[in-house]
Amino acid sequence: MSRFAFISDTRAVLGEVSRWEAIDIARTGAFVGALLLAWISLQPFIDLSNMLLAEVTTGKEASTYVAFGCFALVTFALAMRDGGRGFATLISPGYLALVGWTAATVVMSIEPGTSARRFVLSLCVAAVAASLLLLPKSENELRRWFAIAILSLLAVCYLGVLLIPNLSVHLATDAQEPALAGDWRGVFGHKNMAAGMMAMLLFLGIYIIRAGSWLAGGIAVGLTVVFFINTEGKSSLALCVVVLALTSFAASIRSLWGRAIVLLAPLVMLNMIGIGSVMSDHLAAISKALPVDATFTGRTDIWTFGLEAAQLKLWTGYGFASFWGSSAVRNLPQGMEWAASAAHSHNGYLDITLAMGLPGLALLIAVFVIAPLRNFHTADCQGNSGPLATALLQVWLFGLYLSSMESFFLDRADPMWVTFLTAVFGLHYLARFRLKTQLELRFRSSQAIAAPPMRTSESKEL
Repeated sequence: MSRFAFISDTRAVLGEVSRWEAIDIARTGAFVGALLLAWISLQPFIDLSNMLLAEVTTGKEASTYVAFGCFALVTFALAMRDGGRGFATLISPGYLALVGWTAATVVMSIEPGTSARRFVLSLCVAAVAASLLLLPKSENELRRWFAIAILSLLAVCYLGVLLIPNLSVHLATDAQEPALAGDWRGVFGHKNMAAGMMAMLLFLGIYIIRAGSWLAGGIAVGLTVVFFINTEGKSSLALCVVVLALTSFAASIRSLWGRAIVLLAPLVMLNMIGIGSVMSDHLAAISKALPVDATFTGRTDIWTFGLEAAQLKLWTGYGFASFWGSSAVRNLPQGMEWAASAAHSHNGYLDITLAMGLPGLALLIAVFVIAPLRNFHTADCQGNSGPLATALLQVWLFGLYLSSMESFFLDRADPMWVTFLTAVFGLHYLARFRLKTQLELRFRSSQAIAAPPMRTSESKEL
C-alpha cells in the first residue's frame, strides 16, 4: 500500500511538471523561495564565538532588504492574477489603523532613520506573507510546496549539524550563554529560535499528512521532532504540546466565547505569572510557588528594566523597532550594563509597548489576537475548517504563547514572525472565501452565514 501511494504521488508530480507553464514555475519558485528566504535567511550558520546576541538578531544587511523587496513585488504580482479580491479584503479598519499608528511611531521615533528602514522591510515582509496563500491553484500545490520548503530547510539544518557543527550547534566557546553547549540551532542564531521554528514546522508537517501527502509529511514530522528534541527548547516543546491539546479540544466547542476562554485564558495566565510577577507581589508569590520556573530562566531583570522604560513613554513609545540598542539604553547605571547588549525584552507584548506605546499594544491585540480567533470561528461555522485551518490556528496560537517569553512581533524578517503572519493572513482569507473541494484552492466568497462587516458576500472566483 505504501509503495503504491509513493508511486502514485511521484507520477502525479511528474505529470504536473510536464504540463507546467512558465507562470506555474514562477508561482512555485516564489512560494518556496520566499519561505526559504525567511526561514534560512541570507546569513545562516552564524559564528557565535565572538558575537553578541544582539548582533545575531538585529541589523539585517542591505541584501535582505533588496531580497524581500524583490519577493514582495514578484509574489504580489503573481497573486494578483487570481487573488485580487483576497487582497481587497485586507483594506480593513484593523489593518489600516495598525499600519497608520506604526507609521506615526516612525515619525515620533527617537531614531527616525532606523525606524523608517525597518518599517520598509516590515511592509515588504507583510506583502510577501499576504501573498503566499493566494499563489497556489490547488490544495495539492499548497501541501507540496509546503513540503518542499520544510524538507529543504530541514535538509540544510541537518547538513549543518553533520558538516559544520561549530556553526550549527551551541558551543562552550560561544561569547554568550556557553551553558547551552550541545544544543542544536541549525541555520538559526539561537536554539530558542530553532525550537520555536521546529514547533511551527511540526504543525505544518501534520497538515501535510492530513491533507494527503502522508509520506512527505511523515518524513517532515519525524525529522522535525528529532531536531526539536535536540534543541533542548523545553519551553517551546511544552507550549507545542499544550497547543496541540487545546486546539483539539477547541474543535469540539461551538461558541466563539467558549473557544476564546479555552485558547486565550492560558495566554493571560502566562503573562500574569511571567511578566506580571515583576508588577505585583501577589503574582510574584504565586509564580514562586509553581513547580516550574515561570520566569523562564530568570528574565525578571530585563522585564523590570523594560517596564520602567515603558512608563516614561507610555502613550507614544520610543519608535518602531528602535528601543533596544538605541540611546534609550545607554549611559546605564552600574549593574545594568547588560541592557546595552540586549536584543529584546523576552516578551513580545512588552516590546510592542516600548516601541509603539499602549495604542500600539491595543491595536496588536485587536489585529493579531482577537481577529484571527474570530476568523477561525467564522471559517469553521461556514464549513471551511479542515487540516489547513487547524494548522494555521496552531501556528497562530503557538506564536501568541511563545511571545510571552520571546519577542518577534513586527520583527521584520524574523522567521517565526513571517510564519506567524502567514498563518494570520491565511485565517483571514478562510473566513471570507470558501476553500473549494476537489483539491482546488481557489477561494470563493461564502454566503453560508452572516459575517463580520469586512467580509464580502460575493460568490465569484478570485
